[in-house]
Amino acid sequence: MPLLINQNVVADDKWLRVDADTLAQHPEAAVIVPFDVFAAEQETLLAGERPLAVQINGDQDFDLVLANLERLSLVVIEFPAFTDGRGFSFARILRRKGFTGEIRATGDVSHDRLEYMTRCGFDAFEISDERFSDETCSVFGEITVHYQGSADDERPIFRR
Repeated sequence: MPLLINQNVVADDKWLRVDADTLAQHPEAAVIVPFDVFAAEQETLLAGERPLAVQINGDQDFDLVLANLERLSLVVIEFPAFTDGRGFSFARILRRKGFTGEIRATGDVSHDRLEYMTRCGFDAFEISDERFSDETCSVFGEITVHYQGSADDERPIFRR
């Protein structure tokens, strides 16, 4: 599964995905924990020194993530289906709250939504092998004029 960070393909991802069973096996690694593990072990995880990330989807308690943003370096937002757009709102809210860490999209991430995701604040994308091609990176910048404001410039076009 190719990973794009800041619109470039990255070969080595420093983050390790763990679950409740494997969390203790990597005491110093930068880890991505599922939301359920984060919610259950949040005191222990937040007290630690290692880089910490949480993966969340639209059905989970986003307020818990927002309450702990200062301790998170990465938030992974899952898109379980094309029709579920809640992840766009999550990214937008994270940037409006001042989150400067990485926001990564995973799941149903497709070529035609990458630029919209970027405008909402995403800066990393996990794209399935069958959807990734040499043209994937060229999607950024295809649309040169945007009417609405975005994560990097809140002003609509008539206020610029």
